[in-house]
This record gives sequence, structure tokens and C-alpha cells, in this order.
Amino acid sequence: MNLELIGLRAPARRLRPVAAGPFALLSLVVALLPIRPAGLWLAAVIACYALPWLLGLWERRPGRWRLSARGLEHLAADGTVVEAYELSRVEEFAVTADDGVLTIFHRFGATVAGPLAEMGFDLLSFYITARRLGITTHVIDGDRSLFEDDGLPQEDEAPRALGRRTEQRLRDQEAALLAVAHEPRTASRTDTGRLATTTTGRRRTTALGVLVTLLSLTMVTRIALESGVAFGGRLMGGLWALVGGVAMMTARRRRLRSAPLSWTIMPSELRIRHATVGEWRVRGGAVAAAVVGPGTAIDPVSGRPAADQTVVTLFGHRLEVLARLPAHGLDAFQLTHALDERGYHVVTPDQAVPRPSEYGLAGLPEIFSRVPGGRLVVDDDGIGWADGAGDVILRMPRDRIGGMELLTVDGHAWLRMYDDEGDEFLAAPLSMLRISRTDLRDAARRVQLPITDAEYDAYVNAAFYGSMTHLETAEPAKEKPKKTLPEARLDVPTRTRALAYAVTATLCELVAVLGSLWLRADLGGFWPALAWSAPSGLVLGLAGAWLYDRNRPQLRVSALGISSVTRLGRTEWSVTRQALGGVGIDEAEAPRLVVWSPAGRVLRRVSFPPDLTELRRACERHGLPWGPPDAGHGAAPPPEL
Repeated sequence: MNLELIGLRAPARRLRPVAAGPFALLSLVVALLPIRPAGLWLAAVIACYALPWLLGLWERRPGRWRLSARGLEHLAADGTVVEAYELSRVEEFAVTADDGVLTIFHRFGATVAGPLAEMGFDLLSFYITARRLGITTHVIDGDRSLFEDDGLPQEDEAPRALGRRTEQRLRDQEAALLAVAHEPRTASRTDTGRLATTTTGRRRTTALGVLVTLLSLTMVTRIALESGVAFGGRLMGGLWALVGGVAMMTARRRRLRSAPLSWTIMPSELRIRHATVGEWRVRGGAVAAAVVGPGTAIDPVSGRPAADQTVVTLFGHRLEVLARLPAHGLDAFQLTHALDERGYHVVTPDQAVPRPSEYGLAGLPEIFSRVPGGRLVVDDDGIGWADGAGDVILRMPRDRIGGMELLTVDGHAWLRMYDDEGDEFLAAPLSMLRISRTDLRDAARRVQLPITDAEYDAYVNAAFYGSMTHLETAEPAKEKPKKTLPEARLDVPTRTRALAYAVTATLCELVAVLGSLWLRADLGGFWPALAWSAPSGLVLGLAGAWLYDRNRPQLRVSALGISSVTRLGRTEWSVTRQALGGVGIDEAEAPRLVVWSPAGRVLRRVSFPPDLTELRRACERHGLPWGPPDAGHGAAPPPEL
């Protein structure tokens, strides 16, 4: 079987400037130089605009990587092999999950090939193709420092086990692809589905950038004709040149970033068109499965492969990669269901695995059965397994415990435990652990371990509601229509905002005074220079502080949860009420406002300090818990369920 995986490359040659940002700063530096005559000065400034585009004409088209039966090869633009790692000489591939760096192990040592995203590969397709070619491939949790000499254990230390949770998830996806590779397609809908990204203000931004660039060139030309090479004229010309370069660069980036992307999904064919990257057409019968999730796509601005959070990878019936399609800006939920409804088998990385109601005891440590009279104990150091004399034989430190959950399975109380990374490592009935539900819950909450008992909380709420109903009057008043509490938006205190404005304006005034001292000889003395620099510095400082202040994040508290939104309405992050465990101050590293999960894990850290009193009142008013989870549960709970 002829398997090969070709790395991504820009499908068409497009004119792209090289180092546009440094050349924009260079135009300011060139404009300040006393170049004579004025025509030569003007030509030097305009050359800083043209050189990035000329260098873009001379830039060579990048090559691509290929993984095939010959091994891993780096091909030039004309197809010649630049570097090659033959398959017979490769012993193992290792990819670090955090940074995606590929390390090649051979009999003479190890070689770092580079990040997979920059090579044009995505982790899933590379892992599957390498395994089908017979290359041992491992995905290690962590970054490249795991293989460095400084990160290796000493000779007298026991070897450390490398985590491979990411590799297990890839194996699950591979198994899902194998399961659906030859399943018949059943389309519940035969109509054509169309999804597209919304582009707002793309043409206006481009036109504004072009107009500002033309205005800058006009002003530079006018300064060169009127002021000659005087320092004041050179300074204004340099500022106009810098503004023009930044405007042109911003308009181009905005135009490429907001290029429209459209998907046309039919049971017989997929049509995808990106305005700046390319166009794809894939026959539906050749597609065995589509994987929607993180991957590698072409960056519209740089034209090079880069990691992206939403990419659709199409696999054939032999698990060959048919296409890697961009989906940035599309709603992954809508895209996944549109593909599934039209007969395409869809696999997602976070696809839920059905969990059976019956748990086996295979995951329990062997020491549980070997220790006579063993039982589970809870103390300040964590959770341990103690023998009949009370000596702890095995202990799980509290910093490794990510959460504990009490539940009922087939009428018996069970304990489910998670580590600090959210993975389940223990599930057992409390009868095997020789501890009651009430004792475990009380002991864990007493030492502030993250534990949840949904059934117990529901019982307490029901008991409280039942006791409150008896206190109602015999003839209740007419029910009034419920009014939804308006959401509360919390900002930083007014004093903090005023202080930020004052500090910014003071710094700008300090720069203006220093500039007046430096330019006093060219502008007729210190006081004339200060007369125009001081108001300019004040205006620039206040304008900059206002631009930052107009889009500063705020906390939005409502009955649905808590979120961070900007003053312009953009949501930065959101935590729903069901996933919220508490809001308060974390004193672990530095006093900072955080949002906890019900298991006690920190979900979000708030970077700005709102008014804590108003925040607490808003949380209490909308029913959101204030403080860490399980805080203030000192009273004994009702009898066990």
C-alpha cells in the first residue's frame, strides 16, 4: 500500500511584503537623517515603502515535507530532496504534546526535526500515517525539555514514567476512524447546506487604510517641497511616514484576516472556498470520515502553515488524508451537525465515550486487597489507605487530587476520584473502601478537599424547600409575574480609572519635557519647544488612555453565570452556572480574584480588580456562590441518604 502524507504549503504564489513592520520604523529613522537635497530625502523615505514588496518578489517559494515509505523528506519548491530521514534508519518518532515538536530517534542519538505545525503536518494524521508505515510513534505529554539533558533524572534516581494521555486520545480517534471507515453512509438530509463566516467592515477598513497611506505620502511630498531638510520638517515627515506604513500594514492584515470562508455541503460533494488561500472540491463518496478539531491550516497573512483550533481533516477509506480544510471562524457545532446530517461520518477529539453504569475493580491498587483490615482515611495531607493499626500504607497527596465525586450506582454508594489533570484514576464502592458516605463527605470538607455529592445537595435543597412551604400562609397572595433580575456589570473603581488616566498623562508629559530639552536648539529654545510638545503629550496621553479604556473588560454577573465582556460587547470568556463552583479571592500565589469549579479547580483568573463589595452583592443577588467551593460547611449535615 502506497501511503504518503504531504505537508501543507500555500497553494498559490501571492505577493507578500517582507518585514513590513521593521521597514515602517526604518522610514521614521531615515526621515530624521539630514539627507540633502530634498528630492533624495523624499526618495529614501518612499523606498522604505517599496522595498518590502520588492523583497517579496524575490522571496523563494518554501518547500514542503513528505512522510512516505521512503521516510521523512524535506522537499524544495522544485521537488528536489533537501534533507531526508530514511525509514530504515529511524527507530522511533516522539512528539511532545505541548509544543508539537517532532524528535527523531536513531541508533546514533536523537535529532529535532521541528514543530509539526511549521512542517505542515497535524498531529492526528501524522500519528496515523507513521503507525501505518510501521514507525513506532509516541506522543509525550509535556514539551521538548523532557528530552534535554537538564531534564533527565540522575543516575541514582528511578526512571520517571512519561505521561501519554494525549497518545491515548489519538488512539481512540484512530479506533473511531477504523470503525467507520467502511460503514455505509446514511444521509438524513439531501438538501444543500451552506455555512459562511461573517465579514463586517472589511472593505471600509481596507479603503481607510489606503486613504491614510495616500494622505501620508502626500504630506511627506509636501514637506519635502516646502520645508526642505529642516529638522522640524524631517520630524513631521517621519511621523507621517510611520503612520502611512502602519496604516498600510494594518489594512492588509485586516483584509487577509477577515477574508470570507464559505462551505457548501452536499451528500455528493464538498465545496470550500477561502478568498485568500484557495478553493477545494472533494467528492463525497471518497470520504470515509471527517475529523473536526485542532489541526494545521495555512495562515492567510504569512502564507505558511500554522496551528489552528478548527480544521476539518478528511480521511479516505484506507485512512489516507484527502484534504485538510480550513474552518476558522465557523461554528464547530453547526459544521459538525451539517456534515453528519448529510451522510459524513464525523469524529471529534472530545467525543463522549459512553460510560457503563457498572464499574469493575480492576483499577484499584493491589495493596487494597493485601492489607488486612485496610480502610480509606482522610486527613490534612490528603487521602490514604491505612491498615488495621491505623498506619497509612499508601497516600494520595492533596495537591494531586483534582476532585472527588460521590454517586449512587445500582443502589450502592461509590467514590470517583480525579487527578490534578482531570483524569479519573479511581472508581470503587464505599463498601470496598470501608468508609461511610457521611464520614467521607464530612472529613473531606473539614480538611477542604474538593468533593461533590449532587444527590446529598439535592436532598438538602428539597428538605429546605419542604420546610419553607409549611411557613407559607393558608391563603397565598396572587402570584405576581416573575421579574428577571437585570444583569450586573462590574467595572474597576472610578478611583483606579482616574489614577490610570493620570499616570498615562504624566508619563507622556515627562516624555514631552525630555523631548523639549533634546530639541531646544532646533526649535528656538526650551520654552517654544515645550509650548507645542506639552499640549501634544497631554492629548496623546489622554487619547491613549481613552482608547484602552473604551474596550476594557468588565465582569457580567447574571443568573446564567459569570463572564468577562468588553465595553464594546465582545465576550472574552464565560462560565455557566452549572460549571461554577465559587467566586472569590485566591491567596495561594498572590491575592487575585478567581472563578472556581465545583471540584475546586481554578477556571478563570480575573486580570482587573473590580469592586469586591459590589461583586459579592451581585453574586448573592443572582444566586452565585461566593468564596471557594465547600467553604463554610462547618455544621453537621442531615443523616446520610
